[in-house]
Amino acid sequence: MFDFVHEKKIFVQIVLILIAVTFAFFGLDTFNQGNKADVIATVDGEKITQQAFEQDLRQQQERMRESMKDNFDPKVFDNPEAKRTILNNLIDQHLLMMQARAVGLRISDKQLAETIAGIAAFQKEGRFDKTLYTSILTRQGRAIPAFEAEMAQDLNMRQLIGTYLQNGYASAVAAEKIIRLNEQQRVVAIAHIPLNSFLTKVKVTDVDIKKYYELNAHEFKVDEQLRVEYVTFSAADLQSQISVTEEEVKKYYDEHAAEFGTQEQRQAAHILISAAAQASGAEKDAAKLKAENILQQVKQSPQAFANLAKQHSQDSGSAAVGGDLGMVARGAMVPPFEEAVYKLKVGEISELVQTDFGFHIIKLVAIESAKIKPYSEVKNDIMQKMRAQKSSDIYAELAGKFSDIVYEQSDTLKAAADLVKMPVRQSSWLSKKQMSLPIWTDKALQAVFSDDVVKNKRNSAAVEIAPNTLLAARLLELKPASTRALTEVEVEIRQKLLRTQAQEMLQKQGQEILAQLQRGEKVDVAWKPRLTVTREQHTGMDRELAQRVFKANVSKLPAYTAVVDGQGAYVLARIEAVKEPAEINKSVRDGYMQQLRHTTGQQLLQLYLEDIRGKASITKKEFTVSEGG
Repeated sequence: MFDFVHEKKIFVQIVLILIAVTFAFFGLDTFNQGNKADVIATVDGEKITQQAFEQDLRQQQERMRESMKDNFDPKVFDNPEAKRTILNNLIDQHLLMMQARAVGLRISDKQLAETIAGIAAFQKEGRFDKTLYTSILTRQGRAIPAFEAEMAQDLNMRQLIGTYLQNGYASAVAAEKIIRLNEQQRVVAIAHIPLNSFLTKVKVTDVDIKKYYELNAHEFKVDEQLRVEYVTFSAADLQSQISVTEEEVKKYYDEHAAEFGTQEQRQAAHILISAAAQASGAEKDAAKLKAENILQQVKQSPQAFANLAKQHSQDSGSAAVGGDLGMVARGAMVPPFEEAVYKLKVGEISELVQTDFGFHIIKLVAIESAKIKPYSEVKNDIMQKMRAQKSSDIYAELAGKFSDIVYEQSDTLKAAADLVKMPVRQSSWLSKKQMSLPIWTDKALQAVFSDDVVKNKRNSAAVEIAPNTLLAARLLELKPASTRALTEVEVEIRQKLLRTQAQEMLQKQGQEILAQLQRGEKVDVAWKPRLTVTREQHTGMDRELAQRVFKANVSKLPAYTAVVDGQGAYVLARIEAVKEPAEINKSVRDGYMQQLRHTTGQQLLQLYLEDIRGKASITKKEFTVSEGG
């Protein structure tokens, strides 16, 4: 809403934290798998693993790739600072989860059930499907109680974050000042002095090129590179080698029939009169009295239940549809509510039912009986599950043997490849500073650039590059670190020096023209048609120039300013008029106040994070240039 706020460093830091806090589906468990990967940080004794870090790195890359499309540059993550930021964000997530536990935040069973039911992956035809839920978690090797505990932990943390974000401060006076700044319009004309016109006016000699090369040799250094042959081995790869018979699938179906059944589900509707668990006795009594009055109306006219729900229910999610909650199974409702629903017959209406949310009047609309899916419908799912389980078992058995063979027969990968029936592949040229990729993770690069591989010409150790995925490699070819020859880079240097000299000449001339204009002198400048711009809306104008335009002193018009744009051109701006906003609309003011509250809430969260960081015992890996790029 107001662009300048987004330029504040503290705001950017908070946005990064909040992005990192948004967990990917099934991503929570990586925090606690200390036995599966190296520990790269601890927070008051709790571990953050290399696996968790690499997963978060991939998620950040995917988010940026999705948002930037073809403009995405993977090298943005190829530096120590980016990796430090990701690790620090993981530490902040840990701190927030620990604080949520410490202050006793709890998510109700109903809130947890609603959150899980709202996950699209668990829905069929727009509704939560318990069988699908169980099936997905089973395929992921996840226990339902563990997954739900992790989801509750995540929701607790979000509840803590919300406490700060929802308590920011904003005044009407501050909002009005920002509106007047942000919606002020300035009428501007622009003129470009291009860099290209100066490139023909400068000269670079061979002596200049040689001198630059000698003084800046570090720019032309090429890091050590190598190519390797390698074998990867994963549980997923093994699935293509595994067969499952029809008899095995049928036997599994017969022995696990309950797994393919759907629970009895009941469609309920309710009228809720809210009374929070922490409400005073008087407030609860008033809510109960109101609910009793509505209950009498329902008893007198049961057919009016839906209309009464629309008029009186304080459950905003269901009131609009006559209180309808849809089909729900056992475990999806808070206990008192569920107990009442399962005592009713279709069409019956309950007495008042009290929960932590208040007083409910419940009507049972329909019952969908439990049923078991036919074998033909679940056959393929069972086959896939059994194949995955067999591959995991075989992987567990072979992983140790694979590591042993790689070590014992250290002059070849053939025996290890034969063991797991996977091909020996060859890599492209690799460097220590390249971006971490699905195969060439930081851990894999560390292994192939080890002295054992590079100097002793032995196989690398078998390293885990992803869950249930091992890699071993050996050296094929090595390019030592070197400096590119002058003959190889002289054209590059010449272009750079020509551009630098032309830029200096352009800058000098541009500044002279700007000074003349500011003194009121007449200068032959090719002004383009006028633009009317605001701090946020300045299409056709470079961002930095727009900032200069709104920083310019406009006590006397026309006013002038200038900037060198991204193409190297010197861009002049003539400010011809300033238009203040008319009377401020209430809805606009309210919008700005909401944004201010959100921003100050984020600042409160950042200060809170800084405080708990200072009190926590934190150890973490330090990324170096060789590790980060």
